[in-house]
Amino acid sequence: MTGIVDYNAGNIKSVERALNSLNAPYVLSKNPLDLKDVDRIIFPGVGDATYAMEQLRLTGFDSFLKDWAASGKPLMGICLGSQIIFDYSEEGDVKCLGLIPGLIRHLPKIWKETAPTDDENKDVPLLKSSLKCPHMGWNDITFANGSSKLLDGVREGTDFYFVHSYVIQPDDAEVIKGFACYGTMIPAVVEQDNITAFQFHPEKSGAPGLRILKNFVSC
Repeated sequence: MTGIVDYNAGNIKSVERALNSLNAPYVLSKNPLDLKDVDRIIFPGVGDATYAMEQLRLTGFDSFLKDWAASGKPLMGICLGSQIIFDYSEEGDVKCLGLIPGLIRHLPKIWKETAPTDDENKDVPLLKSSLKCPHMGWNDITFANGSSKLLDGVREGTDFYFVHSYVIQPDDAEVIKGFACYGTMIPAVVEQDNITAFQFHPEKSGAPGLRILKNFVSC
């Protein structure tokens, strides 16, 4: 049985539709006690990191998710849920769950820090100044560091749907199992032990995204 965390900051309906299409049973709840006996957890999210952390504290899901991660049971983070499992987010200057060491940084700040010189610009086909934030739309991913079992059956170079302005920056680059390129490297799939985080939306990415969800609900 799969549990879905409902903390008033999640892309719940699209996740429900995806699981229904897979005939995968699930429990959706705002109460952590309702999810204590499930086999795996999906932690979705959209919106603002500060608001999301407030909601997690109010509902008790902050401590629940920390205990769940420590238990070794499978946990999937999606979009905002892939970010606030890290230590800190520049969005609202907020301390996050700290399940995986790392920061969440604003994409334009990274662009500014890595901006090429004028001499370098002449050889750069896509300048950062021409890109828009948020990073929104379809982008392909490249596998890294052995990939992830949740990507079994997904071809490298497959497009997935992204909507985000902030970027995962893990302390350990080895946890990055897939990335996209958008003016910089965008960690798109991050995995450490029982935790896998997807910056893109598997539930909005057609058949390849459903394959990822199918792999997860089968684990």
